[in-house]
Formats: sequence, C-alpha cells, structure tokens
Amino acid sequence: MTSPARFVIITGLSGAGKTQALRFLEDQGFFCVDNLPATLLPTFAQLINSAESPHPRVAVCVDARAGHELAKLPDYLRQITAMGYRPELVYLDTDDATLQKRYSESRRPHPASPAGSITEGIAREREILGSLRERADLVIDTSDMSTGELRNRIAGLALRGESQKEMRISLLTFGYKHGVPKEADLVFDVRFLPNPHYDEALRARDGRDPAVRHYVLENETAQAFLYRLTELLEFLVPKYAAEPKAYLTIAVGCTGGRHRSVAIAEELAVFLASLGYALTIKHRDAALLA
Repeated sequence: MTSPARFVIITGLSGAGKTQALRFLEDQGFFCVDNLPATLLPTFAQLINSAESPHPRVAVCVDARAGHELAKLPDYLRQITAMGYRPELVYLDTDDATLQKRYSESRRPHPASPAGSITEGIAREREILGSLRERADLVIDTSDMSTGELRNRIAGLALRGESQKEMRISLLTFGYKHGVPKEADLVFDVRFLPNPHYDEALRARDGRDPAVRHYVLENETAQAFLYRLTELLEFLVPKYAAEPKAYLTIAVGCTGGRHRSVAIAEELAVFLASLGYALTIKHRDAALLA
C-alpha cells in the first residue's frame, strides 16, 4: 500500500449500537466484519493486506466476549500499524438506565451475563472494556441518540481524513442541569456569562438567534473570554492532532444548554473552521424546556 489504509475497530457496550455503526460504515464503502475475535485482528489485517487489491477502508467489531484477549489490543494495534494500516479505535457507550430499557424491551439476555441479571452483565462488561474506553480515539455516547443521529455521526467518521485536516472536531453544547456529556475531551463552563433566560423576550429562543447572541457576546467579559479561549484552542488543538488523535470533542456548557453555551459554540465553530479543521456541531439540550 502506498499510503496508510484505514482500519476502524468498533467496540463498546452491548446495546450501544455497535452493529448499527458497523452497518453504516459498510454503507459508506468499508469492508466490514462483525464479532471478530480480538486475537484474529492481526491475522485478518494480514489477509486483507496481502490481497491482490488491498481494501483501503476496513472496519471490524470487537466486543467484551473477547475477554482477556482485549488486554493484548495495544500489541495488536502495533502489528496492524506495521502492516501499513492506520488503526482507529471507536468506543460506543450508553448509560445504564438506557441499556436496561433496551434489553428489557428486546427480552434478550445480556451476553456478559447470559444466566444472570442485565445489571450484572452491564457491570461486568464495563469492567472488561474499561481500558479500551480510556485509549479510544473516539467515544460516542448513544444514550440520547436516534438511529439517524448515529448514522450522521458514523458518516462523519467515514469521511475523516478525506477532506480538510486529519483530526475531526465535534463541538457539543449541553446544560449542566441535564448532565455533562461523557464523551467530552475538553469541557468549558460558560455559566458566568450574562444569562438571557431572565429576559422574557429571549427565554424561548436559543443562542443562534441574533438577539440572544448579542445579549451573550456583546460585553467585555464575553469578548475577553472568547479571545483567551480561541488562543488556548489555537495552541491545544494542533497538540492533540499531533498526538495523533483522530477525534476531539469540545463541550461547552451553561445551566440549561440553550443560550450561552450555544452562542459561544457557534463562535468557536467559525474560528475552528477558519483553521481548516473538519467539524460537526450539536446543541444537545437547546430544544429542551427550561
């Protein structure tokens, strides 16, 4: 191969959407294999690599059933890299309550505890996969995602490295009253800025509205904060890209996730795009009632 080919490894919790994610990658032209034993990763990579026409985009799904073999994943990744691939580890996570609901509705036993409770299975799987989550290039929390949202996120994953700069950035706004997003790499709290919630004329709008934006940003505190934050990101983001890190999730939070965080994130999106980074932006809580 003349250039590093992509080798995406999908892992994470059972019920978090791994099979769906793999199917979406297949729709994007990836050669996909589901439930591949972790010990076979280097062998599979070698087989694909030695083909007459090696496939430039490969994706596999590995789950907790691999057991203790997952501890050898760093070595497997080194072997795959040596074959000319660019491995990317993507971890799908979901909160326990959502997993409980999904398994109760499906009436299926949990694969990590086929003879026990769903709660035991989830706990055991989190323990087995904990180290993978820590080393993942990208963590996707599907707790509140629709199938369409997951498809869009995976579509963004499929396009990574094929346009603009290598690392993709996800900007995510949220309300602290609804919880801090688990997938965030960097979190910025903007609850110190003027709050449009207390203006009845602005309360029902969000930070994309020109009047709300003016209320939040047109003051010395907001301008000084934005100046320092963009300077910080201009310094930090290339460091993450050089790590190398394939994905970076920047979360911006305010109380409800509707006004201040949205206005700031929209400004950051313009700034980061001007630096040439491919990015997506999601306002998680902007549509929720205050």
